[in-house]
Amino acid sequence: MAERAKILLVDDREENLIALEAILSSLDLLPVRARSGEEALKALLNTEFALILLDVRMPGMDGFETASHIKRRERTRNIPIIFLTVVDSAPDYAFRSYAAGAVDYLTKPFDPWVLRAKVSVFVELYNMNRRLAEQSGMLRERLDAELPAGDARTAVLPELSRRLTAVEDELARVTELVRKAGDPGLTGPLADLSHRLGHLRAGFDALS
Repeated sequence: MAERAKILLVDDREENLIALEAILSSLDLLPVRARSGEEALKALLNTEFALILLDVRMPGMDGFETASHIKRRERTRNIPIIFLTVVDSAPDYAFRSYAAGAVDYLTKPFDPWVLRAKVSVFVELYNMNRRLAEQSGMLRERLDAELPAGDARTAVLPELSRRLTAVEDELARVTELVRKAGDPGLTGPLADLSHRLGHLRAGFDALS
């Protein structure tokens, strides 16, 4: 069974972390807590995350500074970040959030259903990217090992085609969900995944 996607929850207040975990409890993911920006950066050193929910107002290193460090690291720069802050925040917080590299910005108290829906789509995109990477690796390995023989080529290609088609079908389903939701924060990650999938399909078609 595939490992569950991990979500990094960053907030200096215990009650907020508990609330986030409760909201996300129905999703197939593993939440990881960080009580400060420094803790978040340490967690990101050795663990792969599908998404970061990052509080803006924290003592010491605030959310903007934390995001800046995340985006400067090669290993973590592409992890999507959703900023969370209170409704009476400074009026430029939304602009600063997107400037810091966030894909979205929600004010507290936020609608649990909205947050859960956004997280769910990002987790699906992350899982699809993982499956796409696995299919790409398998394609390279099987081609290198077996395709010189004609019989092996006949046996391997249909299997790879079925796997690739399954990913394409799932991408189409998620694309439709994003279209209906009208969420601009998902456009970039979705386009990147579609681009990668298109390259894989083109490479496969060239071999067929």
